[in-house]
Amino acid sequence: MIGLGSRLSNFFPQLSLYLYQSESYLDKDEYTTIALLTGIFWLLLFFSFGILLSFVAQVPSNFLFIVSSSSIALGLLSFFYVIFYPKVLVTRKVRELEKNLLFALRHLLIQTKSGIPLFDAIASVAKSNYGLVSHEFNEVVRKISTGTSDVDSLEELSLKSPSLYFRRALWQISNTIRAGADISTTLENIVVNLANEQRILVRKYGSQLNPLAFIYMMFGVIIPSLGIALLITLSSFTGLPIKQFYFWIILALLILFKFNFLGIVKSRRPSVEVYV
Repeated sequence: MIGLGSRLSNFFPQLSLYLYQSESYLDKDEYTTIALLTGIFWLLLFFSFGILLSFVAQVPSNFLFIVSSSSIALGLLSFFYVIFYPKVLVTRKVRELEKNLLFALRHLLIQTKSGIPLFDAIASVAKSNYGLVSHEFNEVVRKISTGTSDVDSLEELSLKSPSLYFRRALWQISNTIRAGADISTTLENIVVNLANEQRILVRKYGSQLNPLAFIYMMFGVIIPSLGIALLITLSSFTGLPIKQFYFWIILALLILFKFNFLGIVKSRRPSVEVYV
């Protein structure tokens, strides 16, 4: 089974990176094998349940085909869910990191401009309430305290971090330390650039809301209202009855559309906690 998982893992070249960035201790071959076993488990479980159901209840003639195809679909869905779950974790980690990154860097800037050494400033951020940024800096403090140099600790964290902005800030800080330049100047440039980029992201998000609002009005309000009115009008002229079942279908489609629409709006929102 490991061999089959190893061959399947070649179809997912980014899986190793996602596992590393999500702090998983499994390699891609082991993880792909786990995903494969999960898919097989749900396939067999659903198929067995369908076979047992055929013995205790009256089923249609094509029931075996329905159960088989549904079991295969469920197995594939379970396999791909497990395979892409590390990517979901990495995406969440990026949003959590970038949400408080600007404020954590401003904290570092204030500390270093006050004459506090960089290690003490990083320790101060690690003890503060900056979410995942504080957790990551806490790992840097721990490694430096155990004998690892500050440059190596920051570079190791930058290699593991999935956030481009966080990784770029760590690279600039480590290069400044290596060059012996003024760290407060570098931090000030990082904060200014990051604040400008976040402003651009917020403006871009604001510009995307107008077409999204138009789509919502069309498919969430206007088309359903006009469609129901047209159905009632056609029914009155043709005499064909409109069953209540049709309205339940329209309601279910509206709920599904609005749920997906909220997900799209939320996914496009930039990772900024407070806009300054």
